[in-house]
Amino acid sequence: MAPLLENKTAVIYGAGGAIGSAVAHAFTREGARVHVAGRTVSALEGLAQQIAEAGGLARVAQVDALDEAAIEGHLDQVVEEDGTIDVSFNAVGFNEVQGVPLVDLSLEDFVFPIANWSQTVFLTSRAAARRMIKQGSGVILTVKPPADGARLASGFGAACATVDSISRTLAAEVGPHGVRVLILEPNALPESEALQASVAQYARGLGTTAEDALAQLASGTLLGRLPTLADVGNIAAFAASDGAAPMTGAVIKIDCGAS
Repeated sequence: MAPLLENKTAVIYGAGGAIGSAVAHAFTREGARVHVAGRTVSALEGLAQQIAEAGGLARVAQVDALDEAAIEGHLDQVVEEDGTIDVSFNAVGFNEVQGVPLVDLSLEDFVFPIANWSQTVFLTSRAAARRMIKQGSGVILTVKPPADGARLASGFGAACATVDSISRTLAAEVGPHGVRVLILEPNALPESEALQASVAQYARGLGTTAEDALAQLASGTLLGRLPTLADVGNIAAFAASDGAAPMTGAVIKIDCGAS
């Protein structure tokens, strides 16, 4: 059986983080040519080394995913080297405030995740879409947690809703050109230190601990557990593949039955 992403070119933004790294490993395992992009070169080089040791290949690029010129210039280089851009995956995260009621939240803390997350998703998705429209194919993937409308999600909940809206609107516009847009929505991921810190902040607002919050989240799922980073990587690889060709404009739940 051929690898799911054989001869595909993928760019992963925020690849130095836990989710981005897991997706990079899954994509290369499934045969993709992967470009790992982010601001911290040392983390990207470490990831590329791990991928090389596993028999894959990842090219490293220092790209600020909030910088329009940097994103556009990098994608021009990718297309020049590989001929196409088949998959764009945005796993960029921010250190936003959570666990604070909206009535107690400052305007700055409310706006920060909305502005920054909207900007990176818009810029990376737009850049990929422009090139994918020309070639008549491609997949744009964004990852976000199920925080829209959640109690004490602060500005992060509104940011999640904004990302959802951007992706669904883009899916409607680029679908006729053969381009698919999907959102991956994992539940809490205990393996990720950054997400653990986010859960801890959220849990403090509820008057509990991160451990108790994670245990409660796990017990509330149909499978009695939370998803793993490997789960996210595997599902991302399938979503990016031709096997998921009919899927676009949708949210893929990776929550072990929480919803």
